[in-house]
Amino acid sequence: MLSKVLAAYCLGINRLVYWIGVSASVLMPILALTVAFEVFSRYVLGKPTIWAYDVSLFLFGYIAALGGALAQQNKAHINVDVFYLSVSMRVRSLFNLVSYSLAIFFLSVVLMMALGKFEEAIEFNYRRQSEWAPSMAHFWVMMMVACGAFIVQFTSDMLQDLYYVVTGKSLIEQQVEEQQPSESLLEQAGDV
Repeated sequence: MLSKVLAAYCLGINRLVYWIGVSASVLMPILALTVAFEVFSRYVLGKPTIWAYDVSLFLFGYIAALGGALAQQNKAHINVDVFYLSVSMRVRSLFNLVSYSLAIFFLSVVLMMALGKFEEAIEFNYRRQSEWAPSMAHFWVMMMVACGAFIVQFTSDMLQDLYYVVTGKSLIEQQVEEQQPSESLLEQAGDV
């Protein structure tokens, strides 16, 4: 019963983080169009915009920060493979538990700082120091959401690793990757 509750929590977090990451990826074409428009406006029309640099800076920040938790979910972050791959799965899970605990601590500090900066941005109407001078409040909201998504992803990963350390079994069964059609055709040709 407990394992089903933990698995449901982890799967729910995985879905939430997946959709946050996919939503952030939608911003990539908008970023590309913004930069392309600025280049066109500056070099073809001879009239640079006052907003394109700020918008592209914010969009890049959104994409990087909001996509970080999805990268964690996909295990795409850097690892010290020399040590990590040379030990058993249980020891790897212990390594993960230590590193995830440190990451949650760091992200909690960043989350609290972002909350403070958001409150200051609202109270004092902080704006980016540029000709366009957009408000900074939305950036700090995004940082809080990104840190929160990262933290809950780490809690999901920690539960899975802790479950593995205790039981020696995976909490969530990993889906077996399907073979590529070309690989299965080569195998069939080899069987003939």
